[in-house]
Amino acid sequence: MPCVIKPVTGCWGTMNKHAKIYVAGHRGLVGSALVRALTTKGYSRLVTRTRQELDLTEQAAVEHFFKTERPDVVIDAAARVGGIHANSAYPAEFIRDNLSMQTHLVDSAYRSGVKKFVFLGSSCIYPKHAPQPLKEDYLLTGPLEPTNEWYAVAKIAGIKLCQAYRRQYGFDAISLMPTNLYGSGDNFSLENSHVLPALIRKFHEAKWAGAKSVTVWGTGTPRREFLHVDDLAEAVVFLMENYSAEDIINVGVGEDISIRELAETIREIVGFEGDLVFDPEKPDGTPRKLLDVSKLHSLGWRARIPLRQGIEETYRWFLAHQNEFRR
Repeated sequence: MPCVIKPVTGCWGTMNKHAKIYVAGHRGLVGSALVRALTTKGYSRLVTRTRQELDLTEQAAVEHFFKTERPDVVIDAAARVGGIHANSAYPAEFIRDNLSMQTHLVDSAYRSGVKKFVFLGSSCIYPKHAPQPLKEDYLLTGPLEPTNEWYAVAKIAGIKLCQAYRRQYGFDAISLMPTNLYGSGDNFSLENSHVLPALIRKFHEAKWAGAKSVTVWGTGTPRREFLHVDDLAEAVVFLMENYSAEDIINVGVGEDISIRELAETIREIVGFEGDLVFDPEKPDGTPRKLLDVSKLHSLGWRARIPLRQGIEETYRWFLAHQNEFRR
């Protein structure tokens, strides 16, 4: 049975800067931020694989990778992700691919002797009408939001998989639930991105086209919490080093904003002078999604990047890379 890491002491000891860390999904928004954060903090033995080099949906390939590389730590940032449209259009891919990737990673990591496993879930795991802010205890207490239930069910299964391997085998797997993320390296596709990057692109293109208005899905009334991905990466490294328990832990800022307020902020930052039009025929999704981050704060970590500053930085990145981002 692999030894269980404790935050300060244990059979493996404190987190070692020479630990071999595999970041699954290192090219994505979260994975690339994790590589930056780990490198900055002095972790020099990082292992990465592109999707072409290692297909995480293929069990044999994943098993071979772990037998060959033998990482000490795994951070699972690999997932099929997208906004309301993508979740609704591709439900089979969202549940199938996420279930297979996380199952192969957890099982192979345990069997190869990995000492710490960090699973990244999502705030969409919580019931659609759960009380706000969302406490970790609200998991599985009510129906999910239908527009992203396929992704949410897969992520809930990942949480339970980590808890089961901890209970039965003593495997030190922790599960972190980030809120809505944004930042450098985001997906700005108008078809399958999340709301914040999609709005940046919409307003930018409308500005340069001289459009008179921009249409936003829904009523504009839902409220969302947004965490800069660099803040998330800092939190993940902090919890990797300091947290070891079965209980899931929320990662967010503890503040939210309406979609209308978000759109108005982005319109101002981009410099679009036309009108905002909301399309109530399109789905709003969950009315409000704000995480209770009191547990994270009690451990000594808080987000540091204000939303407006983060959006400004993200827009500058978009301008510099607009010919490269995924469509």
